[in-house]
Parts: sequence; C-alpha cells; structure tokens
Amino acid sequence: MERFFKKAVTPSLGTQGQESNRKRTRLDSNSNFEVPLDPGLRPPISNYDPNDHDFVRRHYLLVGPRQPMLQDFPQTLFGDKQRRFNKAWYNQYPYWLEYSIQKDAAYCLCCYLFKAENREGGGDAFTSVGFKNWKTKKSLDDHVGGLNSAHNVAVSKCQNLMKQEQSIQTILEGQSKRSQNAYRLRLTATVDCIRFLLRQGLAFRGNDESEGSSNRGNFLELLKFLADHNVMIEGVVLQNAPSNMKLVAPEIQKDIIACAAAETTNKIMEELGDELFSVLVDESRDVSGKEQMAVILRYVNKQGSIVERFLAVVHVKETTSLSLKASLEELFCKHKLSFSRLRGQGYDGASNMRGEFNGLKALILKENSSAYYVHCFAHQLQLVLVAVAEKHKRIATLFNTLLTAQNTVGASCQRRDKLRDERATEVKKALVEGDISSGTGLNQEVSLARAGNTRWSSHYKSLSNLTILFGTVMVVLDDIMENAKDAGHRGSASDLLDSLASFEFVFSCLFMKKVLAITNELSQALQKKEQEIINAIDLVMVAKNRLQDMRDNGWDSLLGEVHSFCVKHNIDVLNMEAEKVLKRSERAARGMTNGHYYRIDLFNSVIDLILQELNDRFTEINTELLRCMSCLHPRSNFCAFDRVKLIELAHYYPSDFSNSELCILESQLDCYIHDLRADQEFSELNAMGVLAQKLVAKRKDIVYPLVYKLIKLALILPVATATVERAFSAMNIIKTRLRNRMGDDFLNDNLVTFIEKDKFREVPNEVIMQRFQTMRPRKGLLIALEN
Repeated sequence: MERFFKKAVTPSLGTQGQESNRKRTRLDSNSNFEVPLDPGLRPPISNYDPNDHDFVRRHYLLVGPRQPMLQDFPQTLFGDKQRRFNKAWYNQYPYWLEYSIQKDAAYCLCCYLFKAENREGGGDAFTSVGFKNWKTKKSLDDHVGGLNSAHNVAVSKCQNLMKQEQSIQTILEGQSKRSQNAYRLRLTATVDCIRFLLRQGLAFRGNDESEGSSNRGNFLELLKFLADHNVMIEGVVLQNAPSNMKLVAPEIQKDIIACAAAETTNKIMEELGDELFSVLVDESRDVSGKEQMAVILRYVNKQGSIVERFLAVVHVKETTSLSLKASLEELFCKHKLSFSRLRGQGYDGASNMRGEFNGLKALILKENSSAYYVHCFAHQLQLVLVAVAEKHKRIATLFNTLLTAQNTVGASCQRRDKLRDERATEVKKALVEGDISSGTGLNQEVSLARAGNTRWSSHYKSLSNLTILFGTVMVVLDDIMENAKDAGHRGSASDLLDSLASFEFVFSCLFMKKVLAITNELSQALQKKEQEIINAIDLVMVAKNRLQDMRDNGWDSLLGEVHSFCVKHNIDVLNMEAEKVLKRSERAARGMTNGHYYRIDLFNSVIDLILQELNDRFTEINTELLRCMSCLHPRSNFCAFDRVKLIELAHYYPSDFSNSELCILESQLDCYIHDLRADQEFSELNAMGVLAQKLVAKRKDIVYPLVYKLIKLALILPVATATVERAFSAMNIIKTRLRNRMGDDFLNDNLVTFIEKDKFREVPNEVIMQRFQTMRPRKGLLIALEN
C-alpha cells in the first residue's frame, strides 16, 4: 500500500464533510500514503485533488471490496430479535458489497468511487453513513435497482475506468499497431528480466542508473544483455525505446514486482480455496531494526499433500499479543480468510505467543476453540539440549571450554589461517597413508562452529567439527603457547591444552556427540514441511527409545571410542577400576572408582536428564486429542484404528461435524476400515500424508468425505516453525545492510516471489502485464492476446 500513497499533510483527508474549505493535496505515485481500507473510515473521493481521483479509484478497485470474514458479526436488536450482517451476502454481491468492522455497517464500493455529487435522497446509505438494516436483504436488491440505476451507472464507470482502451490519453494518442507490438515486446522483456531476478533474490536497482554508469544495477544490466543477444528486443528497449516509454524507471520496476507478488499470492489463495488451515507465526527484526512478523499457512491441497506456504511478512510496531492479533486480522481480512477456518496455531514458545491468558494463542482460542496450539517441536527439542547444558555441571563445563577454544583459535586471521593450513597438511598425510579415502564431497573444509540456543542442531555441529579438527586445534594452541607475544594469551593456550587433553573432556565430548547425533536426526526430521504431527510423536518416541537403549547397552561401545580417540591423540587413558582423583570443586564420595563416576554420575545421569526433559517438554504427546488422531494412522494395516476414539475426535471440532454428520460418520468409519484393509495398495502404507494422497488418487476421499476430513484435520496441525525460520533467512538475503531502506511492501513483494518460486512460475507473463497495465494509466496500449 505504501508504494501507492504518501502520508496526508492536511487533516482534511481524514475528516469527512469539510473538504470544500480546505486545500487538497496532490498525490505522488512514488511516495507513501496511508489510505484507510475500512469503508467506514474512508474520506470521500472529493477530498482528493480532482487530478488524483482516477488514481485513487484504480487503487481501490485493484484491492477489491473490503470483505472481512469474521467468526461472529456483531448483533443488533431489531424489535424483539437480534440480527446481524450475513457473510453469505458476499457471495451474492461479490464485486461491490463491503463491510466496516469499525462501524458495523455495509457499504458499496462502486457508489463510493463514483457517487454523483448532486444526487438527492437517501444516497448516503451505502457510501458515507453505511447500511445497518440487517432485518431484510431486500434493501440490498433495491440498492442495485434497475439497468439505469445510480448503482449500475457507478458499476459501469468502474468497468470503463479499468479498460485502458477507453482511456482519454490512449484515445488521443491513437497508437498504431506497430507501436502496440513494440510496447508489448518491450514490456515482455522487462517482465522477463524482473522475473529472473526475483527468483534469485536479486531484483534491486543500482546506485546510478544513468547512461554511461558502471553500476546500473542487475535489472538494467540483464536487460542490456538480453538486448545484445536478441535483435527484436534490441530494437525496442533502452536507447531504442521512446524517451517517455522505456519501462525501466524504478517506479515501473516496483509496479511489476508488486503485480508479480499479488498474482503469486492469488495462486496460493486458489490452491487453498475453502480448505481448513493452520497458521505459523513468528517475529524477528530485520537489518534496519524493524520488527517483522512472518505468517505461514499450512493446509492440505487438492492432491492430499501437506503444504506450507508463505503468505506475507508484516511490519509490527509492537510485539504485544494484541498488536500481533490485530496485524493478523488485517492480513486475514485482506486475503478474505477467516479465523473460523483456522484449525491450528504454531509458535516458537515466546510468552507473547503462547501466554495462557493474554498470549496470541489465547486470544485466537477465544474466537475459535478449534484452533489448537502446538509448541514448535524442533524448538522444544533445542530447549531440551539447552536445559541439559545448564543443569549438568560437567556438560556446562564442556560447552564453556569449547567456546573458549573457539574464541582463542579464531581470535585472529593468522590463527584461522594456521588452522586451515594445519588441517590441509593433516588431510594430505592421511590420504597418502590410506587412512581416509578421496572422492566427491569428501574431506571438505570445516571450521569450529559456535553453539547457539536459537540455532537448531548447532550444538551437534559444534562438537562434531571439534572432533574432526581436534589434532589441528591442539597444534594451533601449542603454537600460541610457544610463540604468542602476550603472556596472557600464552597462559590461556596452556590452560586450554590441559583441559582439551584430559580424559574427562574427551569422554564428555564424544559422549555428547553421540547423544546429540540421535536428537539431531530427530530435529532434521521434524523440520520437514510435509511432516505430520502423529509421525512427529512417533519420531520423539523413537528418539527416547534409542536414548534408553544407549543407556542400557551403549557404555562399552562409547568407552571403546574414547580409548581409540585418546590413543590417536596421545592422551592418557584412565583405568576405570582405579579410584577417582577428586578435584577441589567436586563433592563425590571418597573411594569412588573412575568407572562409577563416568558411568553413573555422568553417562547415566545425563541420559536420564535428557529423557526427563523430553517427557516434560513434549506434553502434547499425552493429550487426548492426539491419542484420538493416532487411530487414523495406517501402519500395520490400520492396527491402531478405533472407531470410538475417532468419533470422539470429531467432537473436538464441533463446527466441522454436525449432529447428523456424526451419525453418518459412525457407519462411514465401518465401511472405510473394511474397504481399506481389503485393498492391497493401502495395506503397506506407513504415513498419514501418504494415506491422504492415496485416498485422493483412488477417489476414496469422495466416497468417505467425513473420514477424509478427519485425516485433513490431523495433517494440518503444525509440527515445527522451520518454514518461518527459513522465511527470516530469506529476508536477510533480500534486505541487507546495504539495502536497509527497503520499504515494507517492497520487502514483502520480493519475499513472496523469492520464497514461493514454484507458485511464481505458474503465473504467466500475460497476467502480470495485464495487472500492471490496469494499475494506473500507461502511455502504451497493451491489447489482450486473442485466444
């Protein structure tokens, strides 16, 4: 919206009824202007300068009528009955009927845009005052009236405004067929270049786009390259184009990008259709310090596949739950989504999101009790690892020592170069001796990675890289201890050498690496877009079982790995039968053996702590809702099927299953299970996502629609907010330190096309060009292609 308007500098634009006595302000398409979209808050068209009327009208027609899909519209007492606005009227009057949340009134978009100034009578009911008589729908039909009614005249004017062939400017210029073809070819080349750059996240302008500049930006350089390799394009673009119709101005580029993003979002909305969905939300600061809220939709498409689509990134001035909900409502209203269709919420666990009473989760649940909240599984798993590091003294010491080593070795470029050189020498020696093999992707350069609480799997990568670089790190530390000029650096390196070369550190490092390898596999599996929550629960149980098996049977193998590592790096191996030498800070009982200390106080203790944290964090596993959903799983020829629990599951969604449908569901479940158990193609399925796709492929979703609805409800529950995190990673690619002045709308347009590349590819150039052409009057005439 900011790309169309600039902020008003006179109060008349926000006040109705006083425009005639105040100075009107001209609008500039290159600047920002905050225009109210709620029809009850909009100023009359006459408030704007007459030269800007068509500009404002086009903007409103492109946005479309404001049709919020509220869960419950406010009720008003008419006589002895409570009545309210009926959202079914949107379908009957889709092109003009609007509803104001602020005024609880209906409006007509076309009449607002083209209301006759000298009209008498009750003409303000659908323009400025608002229509509130919910008692009868007949008043809406009366407003439409006959063929020559004021409403139909306004509708006709709206249609004519959006037809470029009837533009006064176009008629006066009277362009020839040759000019029209050249304009189409020029516009197509421009769209093609921008399309390519958007998919790469490179649709940015240069610092100086003037002729002869050496830094004209990606767009102009690509357009010139295209012209140099295509004679037809070369003849109509850049210096060969009319000076007033080159289609390379920054405003033109932004308009085309806005059109591409809008049509990409339309494709997502078409794919979603009337399906139920879940929402994943998180907020993060961009490089300019603005708080951005990313919104992802999760739903099951027409093929039965789980998809997570990026909807938008919204700038929020406050991160309170009320502010986030207001922004989410505005976004839903813009895309005609309703909280009533929401069946799941996925957040990362921040207090403003999951607060029990005032969090975003609670605010949405007040409107829709079926929008069940799921704490991001991958985030919970990371919290388990952080809890272990904080609660167990030896593990906390391990990561503190590791951090100190990273800071010491990576303190200067010279030390990092030394680390790389020593590693390269070590790899060459190992290749010559045959200790390691060569091949594509093997023996890649690695570095010491830092563990971070907000970066999933970083703890595992940090320990894994240290074990690979252990010998090299020891060489670098030894070099620092011998040659560093600063005595403090030499002392730090000496202490680190003693710590790293101890049996306890090596044992703790290899032990935690083995533990984190199990949880890392779980973390990677949870972050898949198509992951369903029932399978995620199974994966958590598998991880628990593997940890328990490691506790029961993994001691000997771990001890063997530790001994081999110590021998390789010349580290003294402790005798497990000898008495433990206690440090001053330790309070263990005297006479304790090394074997008891390392196996009971460290090995068993840490695994028990992790298992306890897993049980405490993943409380969703114990909910009755998920236990009922697990009965839908197709594993072992639907062995978990339980008709009673599935009927109970349907009761969790009262707005999706009426009393009559609940009765039908019982018999439908019996037919469903007998049918699928007898079909060989369904007997070997092992995932609910695959089951849904198979049901659609075999058209059994039509035969058992209520059972299929249960399956979809189970699939759309969110598992992890990994898609939101990926959106923030993309934001850091699009909006960088050198491009930190990028506007919010421009950032969102780039992100939509960059993240949803597959949907962007489905948008044809012709659709983008036609939308671009209707945004505002253009000097060129783009005639639609004949079918």
